[in-house]
Amino acid sequence: MNQCSIAYISFDTVPAPKGAAIHITAFSTALASAFNEIQLVTVSPSGTIQTSNNIHPHIQQTMLPAIGNNLINRVLSFRNFLREFLAGKRWKVIQIRSIYEGFIIANNKKQYCDYLIFEVNGLPSIELKYRYPAVADDRELIHKLYTQEQVCLETADLIITPSSVTSAFLQNRGVDINKIKVIPNGVDLDVFTVKENYHHEDIFKLLYFGTFSSWQGVNLAIEALGLINRDFPASLTLIGQGRNAQIKTLENLADKLGVLDKLTILEPVSQVKLVEYIHQSDVILAPLTPNDRNLVQGCCPLKVLEAMATGVPVISSDLPVVRDLGENGLDFLLVKPGSAKAIKDAVLLLRNNQELITTITNNARNTIVNNYTWQKAGLDLINAYTELGIKRLITA
Repeated sequence: MNQCSIAYISFDTVPAPKGAAIHITAFSTALASAFNEIQLVTVSPSGTIQTSNNIHPHIQQTMLPAIGNNLINRVLSFRNFLREFLAGKRWKVIQIRSIYEGFIIANNKKQYCDYLIFEVNGLPSIELKYRYPAVADDRELIHKLYTQEQVCLETADLIITPSSVTSAFLQNRGVDINKIKVIPNGVDLDVFTVKENYHHEDIFKLLYFGTFSSWQGVNLAIEALGLINRDFPASLTLIGQGRNAQIKTLENLADKLGVLDKLTILEPVSQVKLVEYIHQSDVILAPLTPNDRNLVQGCCPLKVLEAMATGVPVISSDLPVVRDLGENGLDFLLVKPGSAKAIKDAVLLLRNNQELITTITNNARNTIVNNYTWQKAGLDLINAYTELGIKRLITA
């Protein structure tokens, strides 16, 4: 049987202009820098098996197909290809990110690896209903998801999560706190640079970037746009991934509020291009909604961290997952969750207070530099591996 070192397996497409892909790239690169050869397994964008070492010279990436007209079929397809890929191979460590790839490994841990690391950013028993509302009433499916999650949680030797809220959630599901390590998301400071000469023009420019999932509260940004335009001209740009029905719903809301001509919706862009849009903006919005995904399960909102690094002030919902990242009034402005009026009031406050903008943007950048870089997250990940007894092969 072929003994390898580390495999990082994820039911995600990499590279891609998504937070998950950015996270995976950063973590796999950190592992390669410390442990030499890394096997990265992800979803193939073409529907065929592909290999690449474009991410890093020491990362051998294998992309497996996930074929199907719905999520379940795509997961089953990926699992079948993954079983074939795993045959005859064994690693010192396998790191997974979800049950979609992780369940078959957790069920056969001794066959595939010595150590299993489960990186929990979100769990489908919580999140799936927001993407597919019909499954909320499918108790049998939710039970299956929950059961598979428990198998992975119980089998894993180490659980990595980006938020203290998620850590508490996992403890409530029976996970020993000593098995959990919190490693927040990070920012690439070479990409997310500081905007120079902050000043706003006649039209105040608002920006949201991220997915259009309901837990993100994008509708609140549009409602706030309607309120703001009663007082002064403002525009809103949305950059992210959403289904056609989601985009149509957002456009209909803007039309109903009389601000459709003030709204621009763009597809996901590269991080470099995203920073250009950020630097053209006056405020970044992160109107996360108060639901079980954000309040109970938890998350580490990458959009908030990235925006904090850019010299543009951030307005976000006052939720524990955001409070973990900084201090209200110093690193960002936190507003009542679910309130478009609160967002409007915060925009008004910033628009008329350049001193506050300077304080927030300077403090936010310093907070990111000191606490939330991918370099720091990578070092924390490497330390977690060494604590398991995995010896570094590269020390430079």
